[in-house]
Amino acid sequence: MLNDPAQTRTMREAVRESGRLHGGRRPANRLIDALIAVSGSHAELLSHSERPWASATFTGSRHQVTLTFTGLAAVSAAEHFIEAVPEHEFQIPGQLVADAAVIEASLAMLPEPKFTVALELLLLEDA
Repeated sequence: MLNDPAQTRTMREAVRESGRLHGGRRPANRLIDALIAVSGSHAELLSHSERPWASATFTGSRHQVTLTFTGLAAVSAAEHFIEAVPEHEFQIPGQLVADAAVIEASLAMLPEPKFTVALELLLLEDA
């Protein structure tokens, strides 16, 4: 599957538009922005999905995010990102990132270096 940067921007814009339609910046928007920041702005959003999550004492949402890192510098940044993101202290108003895990990572060298990273994150509503 080829990653068209124009489609990647469209995906990110769609997530942002979804937040505007729901009365402001949603936690998903803030989460994606935070992940891009952790990547040193080397990552591009490939996909995002969200589903509600609840336990006996907490409510929140589970997010699956796939990012791509294209080019040599970005691949190097991806390696640092994979190490950093599970322990990163995210600052998302009204939310606590209870779990952040890399669930898949793949590297392709041709036609250009590209690292694809899939993550699963659990956000809890911080009362």
